[in-house]
This record gives sequence, structure tokens and C-alpha cells, in this order.
Amino acid sequence: MTLEYDFKKIEEELLNKWDKADLFKTEEKEGLDKFYVLEMFPYPSGRIHMGHVRNYAIGDAVNRYLRMKGKNTLHPMGWDAFGMPAENAAIKSGIHPAKWTYENISYMKKELKRLGFSYDWSREIATCNPEYYKWNQWIFLKMYEKGIAYRKTAIVNWCPHDQTVLANEQVIDGRCWRCDTEVVQREIPSWFLRITDYAEALLEDLQQLEGKWPSSVITMQKNWIGKSTGATIRFPIKDSTQTLEVFTTRPDTVFGITFMAVAPEHPLIPELVKGTDYEDEVIEFINKMKLLSTRERGIIEEKEGVFTGLYAVNPLTNETVPIYVANYILWGYGTGAIMAVPAHDQRDWEFAKKYNLPIKPVIKPVDKDWDFEKGAYEGEGILINSNGFDGLHSKEAKEKITSYIEEKGIGTKTINYRLRDWNISRQRYWGTPIPIIYCPKCGTVPVPEEDLPVLLPENVEITGMGNPLEKVEEFVNTTCPECGSPAKRETDTMDTFFDSSWYFLRYCDPHNENIPFSKEKADYWMPVDLYIGGIEHAVLHLLYARFFTKFLHQIGLVSVAEPFEKLLTQGMVLKKWIKIQKLLDILGVDENITIDQLKEKILSLK
Repeated sequence: MTLEYDFKKIEEELLNKWDKADLFKTEEKEGLDKFYVLEMFPYPSGRIHMGHVRNYAIGDAVNRYLRMKGKNTLHPMGWDAFGMPAENAAIKSGIHPAKWTYENISYMKKELKRLGFSYDWSREIATCNPEYYKWNQWIFLKMYEKGIAYRKTAIVNWCPHDQTVLANEQVIDGRCWRCDTEVVQREIPSWFLRITDYAEALLEDLQQLEGKWPSSVITMQKNWIGKSTGATIRFPIKDSTQTLEVFTTRPDTVFGITFMAVAPEHPLIPELVKGTDYEDEVIEFINKMKLLSTRERGIIEEKEGVFTGLYAVNPLTNETVPIYVANYILWGYGTGAIMAVPAHDQRDWEFAKKYNLPIKPVIKPVDKDWDFEKGAYEGEGILINSNGFDGLHSKEAKEKITSYIEEKGIGTKTINYRLRDWNISRQRYWGTPIPIIYCPKCGTVPVPEEDLPVLLPENVEITGMGNPLEKVEEFVNTTCPECGSPAKRETDTMDTFFDSSWYFLRYCDPHNENIPFSKEKADYWMPVDLYIGGIEHAVLHLLYARFFTKFLHQIGLVSVAEPFEKLLTQGMVLKKWIKIQKLLDILGVDENITIDQLKEKILSLK
């Protein structure tokens, strides 16, 4: 009789029994309370690390506990399998992205099975499978049909060497993260989704998640949507037929304007300075600012700008004020132009001090004095130097001045959102092809549903320069489904966030060949009762998933309008994780260690 516990043999025998018995396979069962527990699915990078284990162990424990309590649980797993890492692997080693991805999936699946997690593997999905991305394309076509998907020209970060669009995160110090080429701003046609049409619903429905989601996540989503109420005012440009349109949340400060500031990307300025003595300096500054990403511009501390030689007229006072291009004004929020009130906005105050511009107080604090030479007063108070509105409190003045602006026909009351429509176009190979055809006769034509999926061609050369799909003639060249004339396919692929914005619904009916999922099955399992994942997905992934669910609810495919009932983010389960973390500290390793490496480390201690 041996005293040694042969864990490897015993565990493998049990795991094989579980696998053969489909122990964790689940079906819809009327009369049983259901519970859908889901961890955010991984990117198949090649190895499971301890960060994954921390996440998946929580879902596994919840699933096993509730199964023992008699719940009918759904606990699926799949792969967020499209994206840049596979293309980078192709560039580096010459291996095809599909081969690289499926090999990684195979290895990681073995690791997860070896850990004994209670997944229903019969529901496994991979977003790079045509059986999955066919329904990405189907959803896109439904959005196109409803006017939610549309195409327009957009300003993007462009690498002249790689001939591709870069996300803000891929621009480092104004240069391409991969080839170090100086990045430029370029306007190209792109496909967008009108998530802004759902801004109010996305904001309002956060109320029903209070107490079920971490308050920090709800706050981040509210801030990202960024609802603000104010006025849009039109400022005539002196000696021009043009006007500068500005959105402001502080119409109570309109009498304190001493200059106007516009974003470097504002299309009006190059047109108006052309041929003037200011053109060269203005264009040089604009080009310099365009080298910076939106994120870099957002954290700039020193305010910098250039005078355009242009003046705007304040329609409430008839005063003329200079127009500057400024680095702290971002294109994409509001109108890309502001009315600058240095006495009541600290950024404007810093800019005014640097360029020796006037500071005109129009609000005084109710119960204290304020030294405007030391900084801006940004709070509410009593209006001064504001013509017939003197003596009013800021709150009352906002309403009355807005009404006055509307009466005079120089502006309107406006609700604005920080949220912008979602650009889903990517000039990459390893993603879902956008199902659109361009015909010289018929224009933009959606691919008929019966022709889906539009398959990615296998014979493609990936060099890192330009869009690989543009060079595959048998993919690009097609015929128009409406008139039969020679036509061209769209060569952009979809942002991979598209793939992950509805995958939890596909798990409800993963083998359906006729529709993305049946409404009956989705209605049985949805919403996800407990969603577990990293706090880094607090905004984009969760916001996009909520947006997709609302759209699919709107077209009658699912009954719920919110996808996730409760949300558990990593970092909230500190007491449960701390023991594992202490073990890793003792072993001298971090949480990115793979399972095999951890096993070797423990065995080496013998």
C-alpha cells in the first residue's frame, strides 16, 4: 500500500468521467429556477494565466454551489478570437492567423478542462468561426436596415508607413507603436453605429442596476455617456458669412466671454485663414496638434494656442472677441468650439493669462469674496456685469438667458452627450468582413441575407502594411446583387468589440443555423444573472453589450433590455483572492504565470 496521493492519475480519471458523462451540460427545463453565470470570455493568446484562474474560479464555485441547491444553471465558455495579436503573429512568424488562433484555442481548452471547471462545452463558441460571425453580419444588416449602421468620412490616426488606421492607444508620442513612423490625421470613409440614439436609454436604465453593479462602474458609464443640458449659441464671424456654433452648459456666463477657442480639427478655420497673414502659423499649429492622440490632448497641462486673425461677435453684447485655435479643445465633444470665459473656467483662465487676454467676472460668490487674479471662480452665484440679468442667481439666470437666446433666434436649448457614435471600421484582415458591396450603378448595396456569411479569404498575405483584404482580388471583385454589374466589396472588417457585444446571447442557442438565437431560448436564460470580469471592461464592453441588447430587444429578438442582472468585477473579491495571492508571493511569481509554470514551480519545491 502506497501513502503517496497520485493526484495526476486520480484527477485525470475523474475529468475523463465528467467529460464522457457531459456532467455540466444543461438544457432549458420548465419548473426549475434558472441561473446564468458567465465569466467574460478570453482572447486565445495561447496560455491560461493566474489572472484567468482567479476570474473563472469564482464562476465555477458559484455554478457548482447553485447546481447543488437545485438550480438549473448555464455556465458556458468560448473565445473572443478575432483581433490584432493574430495578425502580429502572422507578421512575425509567417503563421496564418487562423492556424495560430485555433492552435491557441486547443491548448487553452485543454488547460481549462484540466482545471476541472464546470463548463458546458457543448455550447462553446469562437468568434472567428463563420458559424458565429455570419450572425455579426446579420445583426449589422439589421442595423443598416434601421439606419443604425451608416457610413461617413471620419478623422482617424493614420500611419503612412503601415498604411493603416491606428487606435489612440496605438499612437505613442505621436508615432506608430509598431514602426515608429510619425502619425498623421487623415479623413477616410468609415462605418459607424448610432449608439448615440440610445444614449438616454443607456443612461436611464442604469438606475435599475443600482445596488446590483459596482457603483464605480455605474459612475464610469454615466460619465462616459456624459449627459449635459445647456444652450447652443451661434456666433457670427466678423467680415464673413460664416458663424461659429458653440454648445455651453453655462449660458449664465455668456456676458463674460473674452475670446473664442476652437479645436485644431475644426473644418472652418483652414478655410477662413486661407490667404491671410496668419495662415502659415495657424496651419503649422494645427498639424502639430494633429500628431497627438485624443488621450494625449486630454491630459495636456500647459494650455497652448494660436491667434487666427479672426473675430467673433457676441450676439448678446455685439462685442467682438478674438478666435484662437487651442490645444485643450477636443473635436468630437459639443461642436469643437467654446465660448471662453476666463473668469469662470480654469482652463480658459490659464489660457488668458498666458496670452494676456481679458478676464471679465460676471458671477460673484454668494457668501465670500473672490480674487480673479488668482484663479477662476467656477461655482454658482449672483450675476454681475450681465446687462438686464444682474442680480439673478446662476440657476435662474441659466433658464432666463437660454429663453432670451431662443427668443432672439440666436440659439436653442440643447441636451448634449459626451458619447459619440461608434466607429467599427478596421483596416485589418482578422475580423468580421462588413457585408456591403459598392456598385457603380446602384451605389451602396447590403449583401443579401441568403448570401451570408461573407467569408474571409484564406489565401492572404499579411505584411503589416495596408489592409490585406484590399489585395485579394477574388474577394474584392464581385457582382452587384441588385443589377448584376461588376462591383467591389467593402474591405474593412469590424471592430472586435462587435463580436463580444452579443456573445452571451449566442450561448443560449449556439447551434442555431437559421437565426442568431431563438427568442424562446434567450427568454428562458436571459438576463445573465451573474457576470464576472475585469474592471477594465467597465465602460466600452459593458456599454456596447447594453447597446446591442437594447437594439435586439427593439427588433423583437429578445425580451430583456438589459443583459446583465448582477456584475462582479475583479478586485471586489479580495478576501477570497488574498490567499492565492499570498501563495504566489511565497513562490516568487506573479498572477500572469501559466498553469504549467505554476505546476513546475510547486513540484520543484519538493
